Amino acid sequence: MAPVISQLTIDSADPHALAAWWRDVLAWTYVWEPAPDDEEIEIAPPDGSATNMLFLRVAELKTGKNRLHLDIRPPNGSSQPAELDRLLALGATRVDIGQGDVPWHVLADPEGNEFCLLRGTPEEAAARLAAETAG
Repeated sequence: MAPVISQLTIDSADPHALAAWWRDVLAWTYVWEPAPDDEEIEIAPPDGSATNMLFLRVAELKTGKNRLHLDIRPPNGSSQPAELDRLLALGATRVDIGQGDVPWHVLADPEGNEFCLLRGTPEEAAARLAAETAG
């Protein structure tokens, strides 16, 4: 049997603020209610459908492009433009990492960690995959 990924760990200057931001973005919950002096904060999807995210306080600031990043999809019933507006209103920023003309948006969270907003919803992506495998 293979190991299971328990958390995706993200270094941060302020784990409380960054965990709260991603919690709001993803509509996730805290795994435990964080205390003010906690150096690590964990969030998870309420239904357990994805790997948790653990935010750790580190002294070093982010320098350069991430080597690992998140790709997120608009939720079913929404759209990429609507989700882009929501993310920007929450404090995401647009970033150019040399991606050129692509159908996704490259954004950064409040600490500068890049992530991508993909075009299709989960239902649209599943339908595309089903069509590709059927044909």
